[in-house]
Amino acid sequence: MKVVKFGGSSLASGQQIEKVFQIVVSDPKRKIIVVSAPGKRFAEDRKVTDLLIECTELSLLNLNPEERLQSILERYTAIADELALSPTIINEIQQDLLERLSRDKSKPERFMDAMKAAGEDNHAKLVAAYFRKRGVEAYYVNPKEAGLFVSAEPGNAQVLPESYDKLFLLRERPGLTIFPGFFGYSKDGDVFTFSRSGSDITGSILANGVKADLYENFTDVDAVYSVNPFIVNHPKEIKELSYREMRELSYAGFTVLHDEALVPAFRAGIPVHIKNTNNPTASGTRIVNERDHMNGPVSGIASGAGFCSIYVSKYLMNREIGFGRKLLEILEGFGLSYEHTPSGIDDISIILRENQLDSEMEKEIKQRIETELHTDEVLIDRGIALIMVVGEGMRHNIGTTARASKALANAGVNIEMINQGSSEVSMMFGVKEIDEKRAVQALYNEFFAPITV
Repeated sequence: MKVVKFGGSSLASGQQIEKVFQIVVSDPKRKIIVVSAPGKRFAEDRKVTDLLIECTELSLLNLNPEERLQSILERYTAIADELALSPTIINEIQQDLLERLSRDKSKPERFMDAMKAAGEDNHAKLVAAYFRKRGVEAYYVNPKEAGLFVSAEPGNAQVLPESYDKLFLLRERPGLTIFPGFFGYSKDGDVFTFSRSGSDITGSILANGVKADLYENFTDVDAVYSVNPFIVNHPKEIKELSYREMRELSYAGFTVLHDEALVPAFRAGIPVHIKNTNNPTASGTRIVNERDHMNGPVSGIASGAGFCSIYVSKYLMNREIGFGRKLLEILEGFGLSYEHTPSGIDDISIILRENQLDSEMEKEIKQRIETELHTDEVLIDRGIALIMVVGEGMRHNIGTTARASKALANAGVNIEMINQGSSEVSMMFGVKEIDEKRAVQALYNEFFAPITV
């Protein structure tokens, strides 16, 4: 049995849904189909989820959301018309959206989650209707009915362990199961969504629950590339990755797969196969527990901007018991989460996403660290990009860090910080945002460009 997830771009129009239909019926092992909300049809288009968020925000402000609501309905109507579906499905979607908008708004975050989930939920109903129109036995299944229970954390729900036994019963259902991604239900019956792009997570959870042989994740690229193709022209495709490599790359900026999506599949030992809806015969990228890493030390290079560092220096910091805990407690008091903590004997840097703190908070944090921890120096540096060099082969190769550092130096890129992951699968470089693309290109040339003699 295969669990198959299709992303928003794969389901953005009737033409795309026809491609999805052909892919699904071409393999009888594809039994459970996870559906995203309609994505962009072209660069300037709007995702249905974004329209739902705007609609919800207007409603919470007691403003008329009618224009956004109509835009959402127009997207579904265009798809239904293209597929020659009965108007009944659009009436059903309209009634669902109106019912959601009429719900209690006293808990805005829960109201937002219920509205955001409408994108996937209604699209699953539409896709199931099309499959039935084409003569295929297909059933929309609601996550609550299936037993997908999650924690009551708006926008960051986590699957509850007891869900897996309930989801196993999906194996016994006849025909195809069309399942909406992105959300589950709390034990109290409220809707809670996973983090954004969480349909990947749903697919992985279902693969684990039904003990699938394979989890296929269809998107709009032929494979996972070794580096961002918007930075490097025609980068090398990656045929196979380990779970740990893909997790690191997804976290660091590879958008082809949600960085939390691999965990349920990993725990069940289920391979994940990334494939292209628009080119389904392409070999794609397989993600597996263990792989042959004889193809060099580095598998991929990812990068992301929008970080800042809080640099703290104090003589004999390493002798002071509890210093790190006290520092992190100050950040916790401001509701901040951190990404990395490279350190030395007398200094430490806390790397975090800079959109978490404004200029006023920055001043308060600096003052509290100086006052409470009696530091020698506290500097907050914005505009940092993190570059992650990832590869299982680094554990078996000598000099990878030296090669990377030399490549950056030759490109005239100053390294602001460096952090080697304890797993030895990744190393992180911090550079100025202005140097990000140049740094990535230099690293790609070092590890992937053909050697010329």
